[in-house]
Amino acid sequence: MSQDFDEAWGHKAKELYDNIWQNFTDPELRRVISSIRILGPANLGVAKRQQYNSLLSNMSRIYSTAKVCFPNKTATCWSLDPDLTHILASSRSYAMLLFAWEGWHDAVGIPLKPLYQQVTALSNEAYKQDGFSDTGVYWRSWYESATFVEDLERLYHQLEPLYLNLHAYVRRALHRRYGDKFINLRGPIPAHLLGNMWAQSWENIYDMVVPFPDKPNLDVTNAMVQKGWNATHMFRVAEEFFTSLGLLPMPPEFWAESMLEKPDDGREVVCHASAWDFYNRRDFRIKQCTRVTMDQLSTVHHEMGHVQYYLQYKDQPVSLRQGANPGFHEAIGDVLALSVSTPAHLHKIGLLDQVTNDMEPSIRGSALQLSETKPTLMPELNFMYPT
Repeated sequence: MSQDFDEAWGHKAKELYDNIWQNFTDPELRRVISSIRILGPANLGVAKRQQYNSLLSNMSRIYSTAKVCFPNKTATCWSLDPDLTHILASSRSYAMLLFAWEGWHDAVGIPLKPLYQQVTALSNEAYKQDGFSDTGVYWRSWYESATFVEDLERLYHQLEPLYLNLHAYVRRALHRRYGDKFINLRGPIPAHLLGNMWAQSWENIYDMVVPFPDKPNLDVTNAMVQKGWNATHMFRVAEEFFTSLGLLPMPPEFWAESMLEKPDDGREVVCHASAWDFYNRRDFRIKQCTRVTMDQLSTVHHEMGHVQYYLQYKDQPVSLRQGANPGFHEAIGDVLALSVSTPAHLHKIGLLDQVTNDMEPSIRGSALQLSETKPTLMPELNFMYPT
């Protein structure tokens, strides 16, 4: 019913305002009309829309249920979370990492490819009816910059020297571990060796690249485990951090409805952490298969940062209940996550015994760990995906 209502009003807005909305002088009215006249997949006829939704559902099912099984050992199968994620993060066996990486990408990528191609075609067809040449143009329109692609190119070149130095430093460290057989000191880095299924953040191999191995480590995972932290406590600590800044506590619905741990009732779920606004001004949730690690503690704060943003604009008109742009939402989450990783804050929440002058090398190491997380998200061209 809600979808039918939204589509009806969207079609009405398109009919009434398509040729004149850009002439409105009130910027807020122009933004609202611009938003509701974009129907996306609702532009498709009933049959194609059902096909589109079915494809998305099947893609989600494949992604959430894919497993990697040992040959001839069907009882030994690994799901992405927590099994394969843990293997990619902790194993240092080249063969094991390659088996896990290839196995999951084959289990997911091969069946997803034809479905993705169909979804892309249908999505492009839909957004063309909204005046965009394809879905990518629509996505980039969210940033409201006529020079968005050029802006990204400029930012990439600003970061490129840092990235190339980081890439060379990490490659040399991996060469010390795996040798000439697997690491070419003048070539790309094999993606499965970087501690992450998508090679997009490298902090899980920090133990192999740490610049000051004899100095205190700011990774407080062991302290969290020893003190008996669990997922709920991690989220309560995050909430206390936000309220200490004068921001809002999580509403009751958050604690009642969020999925903070992977279900143990046999349900297959996509464990990738995400925050959700249900647009009723009360129901805000996080979906995360939380593990007790420092990295996950940062993720908890990041995701709760999204919810905090939702809470701050919940009383705006629906068309305005979104971030200034997708990057801004992520920036809010990341700034807050970084704030909780400082020695002073870790000491405050009881995870670091003391903060001393000897912390400077550890802080430098932490800066390297951060650089393994953020700059590595931008360039995706220097990874060698094994075949």
